[in-house]
Formats: sequence, C-alpha cells, structure tokens
Amino acid sequence: MILAIAKNRLWHLRRDRAAMVLSFVVPIVFFSVFAAIFGRGSGRSATNPVAVAIIDDDGSEGSRRFVSALRGETALNVLAAPATKPGSASSFTAATAEAAVRAGDFPIAVVVPKGFGERPIRFGPSGDHPRVLLLSDPSDPIAPQVLAGLLQKVAMTEMLGATSSAPSSGGQASLVEIVRRDVVGEKKKNPMVAFYAAGIGVMFLLFSAAGAGGALIEEAETGTLDRILSTRVTMTCLLAGKLVYLAGLAATQLLIMFLWGSIAFGLEMRGHWAGFLIMTVATSLAASTFGLLLASVSRSRMQLVALSNLTVLVMSALGGSMFPRFLMPEVMQKVGLVTLNAWAIDGFQKVFWREEPISHLAPQVMVLCGIAVAFFLLARRVARRWEPV
Repeated sequence: MILAIAKNRLWHLRRDRAAMVLSFVVPIVFFSVFAAIFGRGSGRSATNPVAVAIIDDDGSEGSRRFVSALRGETALNVLAAPATKPGSASSFTAATAEAAVRAGDFPIAVVVPKGFGERPIRFGPSGDHPRVLLLSDPSDPIAPQVLAGLLQKVAMTEMLGATSSAPSSGGQASLVEIVRRDVVGEKKKNPMVAFYAAGIGVMFLLFSAAGAGGALIEEAETGTLDRILSTRVTMTCLLAGKLVYLAGLAATQLLIMFLWGSIAFGLEMRGHWAGFLIMTVATSLAASTFGLLLASVSRSRMQLVALSNLTVLVMSALGGSMFPRFLMPEVMQKVGLVTLNAWAIDGFQKVFWREEPISHLAPQVMVLCGIAVAFFLLARRVARRWEPV
C-alpha cells in the first residue's frame, strides 16, 4: 500500500513535466549562482579591487612617491575624478571625496594631509609617524581593512627603497599613523539593521506574493474562476483587485518588519517615514505583480512552487538579500540590477543609511514602478487563457 501511494505521486509528478524539471533545476541553478559569486571562476579571490579616491594635500616629494606607489597596487581601483556635473573639478579634493563616499559612489577615500612629508617613514614611537586619513563608509567593512594593510605595505616599501631585505618585525610594526573617520552613520546605534530589514523583507515579500497569487490557480482548478468571469467582473478587474490585496499585505509585512527592527534593534524610524512609505509602496507593487505573473504562467500549484522557489532564491542571491552586492564581483553586481531586490534595497539604504532627500529615490522608485506595470501587463496577457471564449 505504501509503495502504491508513492508510485501514484510519482506518476502525478511525471505528468507535470514542467514541475518535475523545475524541481531538479532549482538546486542546480542556485548552486551555480553562489559558485559564480564565491568561486574561483568569478575571478575573485577574497575581495574585489577596492574603489578609492586618493587625495594628496601635502604635495611634497615624499607624499608624491607614496601616492604613486599606492596607485600602483592592483588591489585598488583608483578613481581619477568625480563623476559629477560638467564643469566640476577635474580631480578629487578632500571635500568632494567625502561627499562621494557619503553618497555611496565608492566606499573609502585616502587623504594624505599637509605635513606628511615632514616626518620620514621609519620605525619609531607612536605619534612620530606620518599621518594618513581614511574617509570611510562603514557599511563596507572590507575596504578599510584592505586600505590599512596596503598603506603599511607601501610605507614599508618606501622606507626600504631599493633594499631587498626587511627588518625582522614580523610585519606588525606601524610605519604610518592611520586615522579613520566614518562619514556615514556616525551616530547610528545599529547601522546595518536597515540593510537586513530591507533585504530579508523583500525576499519574504516575494515568497508571500507568489504564494498568495496562487489563489488564481486554485480558483481555476475548482471552477470558481469561471463563475467569477461569467459575471460582470473582467479579468483586468479581477487582477487589479488581487493586486490591491497583495500590495496591502506586502506593505503591512514591510511595516511590521521595520517596526520590529526599530523596537528590538534600534532602527531609527523618526524622520524617515516619508521615504519609508514611498519605498514601501513601490516595492509592494513590484513584488505583488511578480506574484501575479508567476501564478499566471504556472499551470499547477506544483509548478508555481517550483518556479517561485527558483526565481525568488536566484533574485534574492543576485539582488543582495542574502549577501551584500558590494562584496560581489563587479560583473555580478551589474547582473544583480535586473532584480527588484537590488533596487528596493538601494532605495531603503538611501532612506535609512545615507539619509538622502526624497528626490534621490527617483531612480529606485521609477524602476520598481516600471517593473510593476510591466509585470501586471504580462500577467494580464498570459491570463487570457482563463477567459471564456
């Protein structure tokens, strides 16, 4: 009897070939995504080259040699000039570099201050070393560590000059004094809570929308959908009604997620409500239409489960819900922009982390709303198969 039941379920799975294929494809695709992010084939060993601006405010012979050696490090992607409006400065200054780090253009800047060349690079007591200032964005914990190590390495090279042997210090001696100043989130209690709330919230929003959108399949299988469409309710009206419900549910989920982050982990909601509501509405609409589209293209509940698992997990991995995009290879960061996760997380980060004005949310809101419109139109087109002839 047990074998007969198992055989019956296997027969049903074989009949639903799309669901069977998706059931086996999901783990393979998901593995491939993470292998591309973390594997050797991605061309990434530990971290990407760190994007950095280097400013020499000293202008001495020693500082020029130091900066030149720093620019030659392959672990750094040294940016030559700010990507701002025409007519702006042709090279970074300490002020423009700080503004760019604050805006999230790159994670860190190195400033060689005046007086650097007056103190020779040598072993000595603390306070007797040349000073270097790091302007950092603490949301990227890797960049300051990489820069600190490279600064000491370059200082050692400059001190030794052409000498091929190094003193037996074990690499622990500090040759330059590194002063780090975080230019974003200095006063925040728990700076990364907003990132995790947005990332995890969006991922589960997609799962919830896909599951709730599956009501279409149940209505079609039970004949309820035919009875609904036999009245004055059109398919467009039906999908729009479901969209309002799904978007309301999604917005409530995000609200609860962020309120819990505020109560339990110190996420600062005060002063951010307007930006939060704008991003919540845009994200909820995009996630809800995604669920409607999946339900429309699926022929059965089993297909919907397999397809939603595949798409949601892959989108979440690429879009930064599971792993920060700034730590991914550059190619994977660009690929992640095809997901609504990436745009939603970037928008919430602008609101809660960088505290940018609402007008700066325009790119994220426009993309998410564009996704919502495109997905709804596609879902409406695919759903024609349920309409009476």
